[in-house]
Amino acid sequence: MRDATRFSANTTTDEVLDGLDLRGLSVLVTGGSSGLGQETARALVSKGARVVITARDVPKGRAVAEGIAASTGSSAIEVEELELASLGSVRAFAARFLARHDRLDVLVNNAGVSVDGLVLRYKEADWQRVLDVNLTGVFLCTKAALRTMVRARYGRIVSVTSVVAQMGNAGQAAYAASKAGVVGFTRSIAREVASRAITANAVAPGFIDTEMTASLTDPQRSAYTTLIPAGRLGGADEVAAAVAFLASPEAGYVTGHVLDVNGGLYM
Repeated sequence: MRDATRFSANTTTDEVLDGLDLRGLSVLVTGGSSGLGQETARALVSKGARVVITARDVPKGRAVAEGIAASTGSSAIEVEELELASLGSVRAFAARFLARHDRLDVLVNNAGVSVDGLVLRYKEADWQRVLDVNLTGVFLCTKAALRTMVRARYGRIVSVTSVVAQMGNAGQAAYAASKAGVVGFTRSIAREVASRAITANAVAPGFIDTEMTASLTDPQRSAYTTLIPAGRLGGADEVAAAVAFLASPEAGYVTGHVLDVNGGLYM
């Protein structure tokens, strides 16, 4: 049994995940050039996985990959360009990926966009874009990944949803709908492929201290944290730890689950 006295508020992700061994696993993290995707990639590489991150801004993605390689002491990270909402782009990417890496063991559906606005003023084009990236992109990547996972009779699919999928949020109807769709999709996939030793789970972050929340004013940050029982915003590394566990061989009997990482904001 793990000694709880070893851990504190300053415990790092690596210390929490010290029991995980991801050596030899081939992993794809979509949207890995910033925020949650970047920290997830870092956590997976640090545990021995070979990771490919996708990014729309490839130069930025390369800089992130270089930073992860420097901080982990591992060169097992690459970056590729991918247009999530394009079937042709996903199919071409999948073919390139398998040609270079032979197999795909873990898919982390992390990439997403948010275009905020009240429904009465919301543009149909913005609605479509949010659903195309956040939901259709998850479908396309998962379908491509499952082709090789089913043959291998092994796989882990982890999709990043959001607390707003569960509780809603004014001005984020499209984002909430897309992320709620990811939950239903995840649970359906879990039932379809469980007999092939493939799991499908989701992680639902709450308010996390990333680039997206960096623009909050002090009064806004204070207002949000008063709603969170933990009394603080979460760290991207805390979400990464949840993803890394669900991506690991140790999580083989966990499927169809939504793991909340929200400090108690929604229970």
